[in-house]
Amino acid sequence: MKLTKYSIYAWIVLLYNLGVILWGAYVRATGSGAGCGNHWPLCNGEVIPRAPQVETIIEYSHRLSSGIALLLVLGLFIWGYQIFTKGHQVRIGASFSLIFIITEALVGAGLVFFEWVAKDASTGRVISMAIHLINTFLLLASLTLTAWWASGGKRLSRQGQGGLMIAFSLGFLGVIFIGVSGAITALGDTLFPTDSLLEGLRQDINPTAHLLIRLRVWHPLIAISVGLYLIFLAGLLAFLKDNLFVKRFAGILITLFIIQLGAGLINLLLLAPVWLQIVHLLFADLVWITLVLFAAVVFAQTELKKSFNANHELVSSG
Repeated sequence: MKLTKYSIYAWIVLLYNLGVILWGAYVRATGSGAGCGNHWPLCNGEVIPRAPQVETIIEYSHRLSSGIALLLVLGLFIWGYQIFTKGHQVRIGASFSLIFIITEALVGAGLVFFEWVAKDASTGRVISMAIHLINTFLLLASLTLTAWWASGGKRLSRQGQGGLMIAFSLGFLGVIFIGVSGAITALGDTLFPTDSLLEGLRQDINPTAHLLIRLRVWHPLIAISVGLYLIFLAGLLAFLKDNLFVKRFAGILITLFIIQLGAGLINLLLLAPVWLQIVHLLFADLVWITLVLFAAVVFAQTELKKSFNANHELVSSG
């Protein structure tokens, strides 16, 4: 791994965007999404709001930080095209980063225009949050790969993928399902708070309760199932390949997921306080970023793929 001015900048852009994402979660958790009304990109029809309320300050600061994030990613894109040759993987990563941060802004604007913010509990908001979460994950993946490749990471191999591609696809889809269900659960906790854990459980199994409440019970089940799968996958690949980066990222992934599950349990027991929702989201994003890096390392190791596929064929034939 080698650090250059560009690669350091790329990692900083990734970390900054992670901070913007967490601040966006704070906006949602505090019900401040309507702080600027249904105006975008203006705030209550003004460039700089006068005599703003607390909710307006929170929402306006999020918009400012998001605008800076867009400029930083634009700089990542322009700079990358200046110093890397045509077809280089850094150019590809930077291009997708720019695309997904633009769509991130458009989804955010849609939430404001359709007023899917604050106390809104419509189906449209639920769907838009799922789309927002998926786009956020794709943005983080693009930024992560850009920084990794700029730091000397090898290009992903397209040959001999076999069962390895299927295994990682299931892992990525699983984490996305965790993220979507987690976003819906967090929205339900915000809109329909409870005074006790027992009351919350009663709401979850009540067939007449709001859909957001009844969906909350699925998030921990999905998280545990996907967690066990990822722990098995990471452990298996670390065993099959005697490679420092593979073992290191496998260990980090397993550790982060265990912490994430613990944070989720505490979040449930404490009735989802805002600060813990942010911590929970932070570890979810770190799990995703680590999974992306883990896949980037694994798919760059041709001999590992052959070993995995050979074992997969032996298991299938047996």
